[in-house]
Amino acid sequence: MATWFISDLHLSPARPDIAHLFFDFLRDSARAADQLFILGDLFDAWIGDDDTSSFAAQVQQELRRFTDHGIPTYFIAGNRDFLIGRRFANATGIELLDDPTVIDLYGTPTLLLHGDLLCTDDHSYQRFRRWIRKPWLTRSLLRLPLSLRMRIANKLRASSKTQGPLSEAELAIMNANPDAVIHDFMKFDVEQMIHGHTHRPAVHQHDLPDGRQATRIVLGDWYTQGSMLKVTAQGYQLIQLPLPEADHCEI
Repeated sequence: MATWFISDLHLSPARPDIAHLFFDFLRDSARAADQLFILGDLFDAWIGDDDTSSFAAQVQQELRRFTDHGIPTYFIAGNRDFLIGRRFANATGIELLDDPTVIDLYGTPTLLLHGDLLCTDDHSYQRFRRWIRKPWLTRSLLRLPLSLRMRIANKLRASSKTQGPLSEAELAIMNANPDAVIHDFMKFDVEQMIHGHTHRPAVHQHDLPDGRQATRIVLGDWYTQGSMLKVTAQGYQLIQLPLPEADHCEI
């Protein structure tokens, strides 16, 4: 028995190779899972559960086929898909979790989160996050016509692609802040944490103020590989699956 964790797939019609790797994962290795956790940014952009595109429908169908096999599947929203709601959950059979959430992972209390809340050095992003996640604003966004939401999402994606390479200082503020990490370990009284968002797959050890040692496992993205975490009662393993050639895939 094993529990799988994935995040930061950034699914979109523009990257059919990633979508196909995800579908193959759901149809094959994940079928042996005890449970599956998706820790945010499943989509590159989710504009609302009323998205009627064929791509959105295909992803939901694949997830429904997977959950229909009786494998509990949980989702924590990321910064790209926080508009996923109850309609999507009902269509796919997944369960929505708060960010953050503490679970019992084979006897070890474990904090799960997308990870953007840990990037406290990125002050402008944290201000934007607090603003955009206000319930009244989220409701207002979802009342906009679907076509307008799509144009907004496309504009934001295009803007991020034209920014060019980031400097070392810019990359640093987008990483998890050590003090924020320690704060969450102590606040939730756990010694294990799993998150994504930073696209830096690794296992980190942290010394807590009370003398305990804690483990933080960071999931990778799916831009260049399928980054997954497999956890059993005996331990954990970060796994990377190579992406197929994008030119040979169609959605």
